Amino acid sequence: MAEGQPHLTDALPLTGTRILASEQYGAGPYGTMFLAQLGAEVIKIEPPKGGDSARGAGPFYLGENDSLFYQTFNLNKRSLTLDLRVAEGQAIFRKLVTTAHAVTNNARGDLPAKLGLTYDALKDINPAITCVHASAYGRAGERASWPGYDYLAQAEAGFMSVTGAPEDPPTRFGLSMVDFMTGTMLATATLAGLMEARATGIGRDWDISLLDAALHQTSYPALWYLNEGFVTGRAPRSAHPSVTPSQTFRTADGWVFVMAQLPKFWAILADAIGAPHLKDDARFATIPARLENREALTVILDGIFLQHPTAYWVVGLGGKLPVAPVFAIDQALDNPRVADMIDTVTHADKPDGLRILANPIKRDGARLPNRASPKLGADTDAILGEIGLDAQDIAELRAAGTV
Repeated sequence: MAEGQPHLTDALPLTGTRILASEQYGAGPYGTMFLAQLGAEVIKIEPPKGGDSARGAGPFYLGENDSLFYQTFNLNKRSLTLDLRVAEGQAIFRKLVTTAHAVTNNARGDLPAKLGLTYDALKDINPAITCVHASAYGRAGERASWPGYDYLAQAEAGFMSVTGAPEDPPTRFGLSMVDFMTGTMLATATLAGLMEARATGIGRDWDISLLDAALHQTSYPALWYLNEGFVTGRAPRSAHPSVTPSQTFRTADGWVFVMAQLPKFWAILADAIGAPHLKDDARFATIPARLENREALTVILDGIFLQHPTAYWVVGLGGKLPVAPVFAIDQALDNPRVADMIDTVTHADKPDGLRILANPIKRDGARLPNRASPKLGADTDAILGEIGLDAQDIAELRAAGTV
């Protein structure tokens, strides 16, 4: 496109795509939030009593049935309360499916079939429907009915054996990374399914599990073991398992992470910290030698880095070799370099606005637009009206507890 030429449309790429999401807590909502931020109409289906369990997750609440935890995963969505366990709820759901392009869920593996969320259950009313399932252990096998969470997947997939210091007990990630990975994979599968269905007119089931997602993220240590029998363990200072110096170092006021993994960066580091003689030291002259003598090298480099604060080293080394300060959460979020990752949206219970994290994806250099996560059932009447129910119908369904 020529410079200055206007776009044919400024609509977000998934505008016009309707996704029904029977979801709660983390993995499923995280993935569909990406789709909503990219323009999809994500209708979040919640139990009439209490809604998504994330709404009650503390410690910080925003009025009734709302919390900062819930707001984290449900931006840009619509909320429909609907009991899928009763015939009346199923009838409404199936009518909505005729208007939708995809159905997603992160239910326990045995529940999608029971709740009518599978392609087999829906293909007769919408042959092009894409059905995406994110469970703990999959929808088949002896553990399909097992409940499961992120931390369990971290434990079983080996994450806890490679996280933390060697002398520590098994240690999980500080964040629920398996939920986020699985949610992102759910979004990817949904996009793939939508493309296929639009090309062929036929949908299908797509599956991802927390355990499979976690195991896939073991990546190169997995291939090291599968092909060479090598079991990766934990290294001190959060170090890279096979290259050094690539780890944390103490500074006068904290920590800095330096990744001089390539030979050129090792040479630059030695010169930049005023220790060019280290390049000629036989203990550190090659990658294997530096790895073998990592403990001795750490002592030497600590002695140098301790002479100045973290900011001094980041300024001095930044742009010359890979380096970053080791920040706490508050420092990370107050960092002016990432200010555009913080957005503020309107929220009824936050008069000054609700500060949220922006989507990491940029389009033409701009962040994607956001609006606050919906109140429980905020869109129920409107959505039911769109499929032909009138006020009396909705009142009767509400009295019966169906919505």
